[in-house]
Amino acid sequence: MLKGYIFDYGGTLDTGGQHWGKVIWHAYERQQVPVSEPQFRDAYVHAERTLGKNPIIKPDFTFYKTIETKIRIQLEFLKEQNYVSSVSYYLKKLTDDLYARTCEETARSREVLLQLKGRYPMVLVSNFYGNIATVLQEFKLDGIFDTIIESAVVGVRKPDPQIFTLGVEALGLQPDEVMVVGDSMDKDIVPAGKAGCHTIWFKGEGWTNDPVDESQADKVITHLNEIL
Repeated sequence: MLKGYIFDYGGTLDTGGQHWGKVIWHAYERQQVPVSEPQFRDAYVHAERTLGKNPIIKPDFTFYKTIETKIRIQLEFLKEQNYVSSVSYYLKKLTDDLYARTCEETARSREVLLQLKGRYPMVLVSNFYGNIATVLQEFKLDGIFDTIIESAVVGVRKPDPQIFTLGVEALGLQPDEVMVVGDSMDKDIVPAGKAGCHTIWFKGEGWTNDPVDESQADKVITHLNEIL
């Protein structure tokens, strides 16, 4: 019997199931940044690796400042490659675009989470930069989760199933009493299944077009309110 939920954050509660790489690429398209998708992908990977290796994001960084930092690193890379001539010209356009859409998505997620909160204990398990508490407060998602398990804090990252085991332990439940909701088959669904949890895959636009074995998830949704 289902007694509790574990939610992923990035790509699940803030993008409507879309991979963040695709979300940012579509902003580049809307703002008419003169780069191809392969060129953007190189910049995206460069920025993610840079942020992963260096403690650039601080605990007090808001999401606005976080996404601005990420976009700046991307644009600086693209400028070094002579793909764009200016960082400042596109930085605010892209940041404001992405921030507005994230505000809309997190507001929709908040409505669903508040309905669940009265019925189930919930834990957030996320690969994040150490500032997830600041971001949750920014989007009025603070106080919804009983516990927050953030990779940068606990020292365990998805796809290690152990991070989901920590979530189960925080709920005080058995793994088969817990439902994990996430957008990544590889980082959420498969390892949560290995930890013994039930899983819901929030299916959205992925980083690649590679086929995905949907049978690895107990349920597949395309809108978060389908879990209610």
